[in-house]
Amino acid sequence: MRYFNNILIAILIAAAPGCAFNPATNRPDLVLMSEEKEIEIGREMHTKLIASTPIYNDPVLTAYVNHVGQKIAAASDRPDLNYHFTIIDSQDINAFALPGGYVYINRGLLTYLHSEAEMAAVLAHEIGHITARHAVRQKTAATGAGVASVLSVLVTGSGVVGDVTNLWSTAAVKGYGREMELEADRFGAQYMYNAGYDPQAMINVIGLLKDQETFARRRARLEGKKPQTYHGVFSTHPRNDIRLQEVVEAAGQLPEDRKIIKADYYREKTDGLVYGHNVQQSDKNRYNHKRLGFSLLFPKGWKVENQRSAIVGTAPDNKATITIRVAQRQNNQPADMALRETYDVRDLEQDEKLHQYQLVGHTGRLPDADSDSPDRVAVIYYGSRQYILEGKINDASARDAETFNEYDNLFLTSIRSFRPLRKSDLIQPDIKRVRYVKANEKTTFSSLARHMEIGEYAEEQLRLLNGYYPRGEPKPGEWIKIVQ
Repeated sequence: MRYFNNILIAILIAAAPGCAFNPATNRPDLVLMSEEKEIEIGREMHTKLIASTPIYNDPVLTAYVNHVGQKIAAASDRPDLNYHFTIIDSQDINAFALPGGYVYINRGLLTYLHSEAEMAAVLAHEIGHITARHAVRQKTAATGAGVASVLSVLVTGSGVVGDVTNLWSTAAVKGYGREMELEADRFGAQYMYNAGYDPQAMINVIGLLKDQETFARRRARLEGKKPQTYHGVFSTHPRNDIRLQEVVEAAGQLPEDRKIIKADYYREKTDGLVYGHNVQQSDKNRYNHKRLGFSLLFPKGWKVENQRSAIVGTAPDNKATITIRVAQRQNNQPADMALRETYDVRDLEQDEKLHQYQLVGHTGRLPDADSDSPDRVAVIYYGSRQYILEGKINDASARDAETFNEYDNLFLTSIRSFRPLRKSDLIQPDIKRVRYVKANEKTTFSSLARHMEIGEYAEEQLRLLNGYYPRGEPKPGEWIKIVQ
């Protein structure tokens, strides 16, 4: 009778509205989202993420990650999806996936991996989340939540994704939970095996991530700070996770001559990878005016032109502009009065005081702005001058409520970035990169650390980079990573 009831329940579930058969789990999913809708949401989230997140622009490394990712995706349970692989330009150690075939890996994680097989393990785990439709099976997605709430369930780890509609909620930090993470491991290990990679590389990645956690706790203790809990990829596993080992073993044992490791090839592709904070990348849209002594961050990809009477930043599609003009400050007039007087208005919409970098000002939206008027305006006092900043949407097609708010957020972000010029703004940033060298009989991590300017914990960082934390020394002839 129990067997009959189970069959009946399965039939009823399969017949329910919104129920789809999941090729990865090999059972029906009781969800309210079709695959087409899943792909549509993923595409929308990807567009928002790319618009607000620094992407690591290395064509060779990007092509390499995509090649490995596509190879694993082709060996997965959903090979017909159109997969996209993106490197996020962040030093944080993490990777994540969005529904519909979008996978992201942070530059910081690539820095600490040692082989193509280990990179494949990370990508395979994220592909496992996609093939199992974990995003769709989350409660928020299943109840038809909007993009922001769905995205908050998916992304784990750091704030690198920026302010994409305030996606850093509690759900974002918690991720998918222990059972779904283990399920992604199981699928990922099988996909690695199918593609010819040694599934044991997944265990290796767990080890290096746990070393990072151990060091973070030790550093917090030495500095008297509260240790931060790691919520990135593989975070649910202890170091010697029996269940994970069982999952990896179940994927199968490849013959030694068929295992794809490719440590040498990975070394070739990652030589020169940026280490730590990429100042050049993150600040490349910052405009510095040496004579007037101010600095302002324009949105990503905008073109800035120093015109005769103003500085104008223009969006790549010419649909919006941000303009900076300079005037003499009028005695001790409050900034809000100066702003209203400049535009001859009594009331401003969504107006607020500005207090930033020891400067004061005021900002707001002009009510009923016409085609010739700016939309978001601000005045900031700096010395004897007042800086007037205007954000304007030039295209009528971009004035619907959602798009208007997106542009207004861009305008506000630039306005709030206005600050006095620093000496460091005029210095060419010193970008540190990972390089590979061969160790000799005298090579030790402590001796190498003395010649590298990578912070107070240089030796520990070198050990983490090379898989020798907390102790051990490289063998003569071994390739090791250094930072130059």
